[in-house]
Amino acid sequence: MTALTGTGPLASAAPRPRVRGPVLGRIALHGTLVLLMVIWLLPTIGLFVNSFRSSSDIAASGWWTALFPPSGLTLDSYAKVLNQTDIGSGFINSLFITIPATIIPIFVAAFAAYAFSWMSFPFRNGLFVAVVALLVVPLQTTFIPIQQAYGRLGIAGEFLTVWLAHTGYGLPFAIYLLRNFMGSLPREIFESAYIDGASPVTAFFRLALPLSIPAIAALAIFQFLFVWNDLLVAFIYLGSVRPDNLPMTVQINNLVSQYGRGWELLGPAAFLSMALPLAVFFSLQRYFVRGITGGAVKG
Repeated sequence: MTALTGTGPLASAAPRPRVRGPVLGRIALHGTLVLLMVIWLLPTIGLFVNSFRSSSDIAASGWWTALFPPSGLTLDSYAKVLNQTDIGSGFINSLFITIPATIIPIFVAAFAAYAFSWMSFPFRNGLFVAVVALLVVPLQTTFIPIQQAYGRLGIAGEFLTVWLAHTGYGLPFAIYLLRNFMGSLPREIFESAYIDGASPVTAFFRLALPLSIPAIAALAIFQFLFVWNDLLVAFIYLGSVRPDNLPMTVQINNLVSQYGRGWELLGPAAFLSMALPLAVFFSLQRYFVRGITGGAVKG
């Protein structure tokens, strides 16, 4: 009788042991992520449910009671926010503030990032370090001198003041992000373009800018969300001079009176203000991770 070896056809047909470790690990990982997501979303879900309840119902019971009949859900708070407050004009003002305050710093930062990445000039690295160092400067230290400068120029309270302020506050991070991404682009592409007679301007618009779309989209998300959700900068530069130019965030803050009346309107107003940022994020999310991590390893 011959012994069976591990190289025969019978050995190859033998069943292999199942690997359970990786499968159980993935199940545990996904379960943990789902649990964390639910815990993270619970406050938002509660606020969303309460935005459809009256103030007396909110004070009488928890939000989870509205999930069972009789729910008592109503649109009265949303109707009151839209019809009896200045949220509508605040939404328009937020658009007038946010769109230019997002486009201008991205446009300027793209030029600066290309120069720091692919052009040679004196003190290039030192200037880049100085620009990045501005990230640690607190915004509050700039309010008084900038407000005084706006007063001397005669533009205090105009939308231009907020555009310039958000451009200055957003440029250090924008230049840092775009410079890292553009600096990671293949050098051979630009060398071939220069050999073919392309100028730096042509290389920027035809090569660097299209290849940097993921980083630009990620930066647009950051800048748009920061400006749209901003309360302090808009209140400082517009609140005391031109109340009619106040954005949505300041209008929501003004819903609550001095004695705390109107707090039930905060939930509906907050979700109305979230609609546009969520639309912007979901429309650009496919570029988000690529834009953030694309130049992560570039110094």
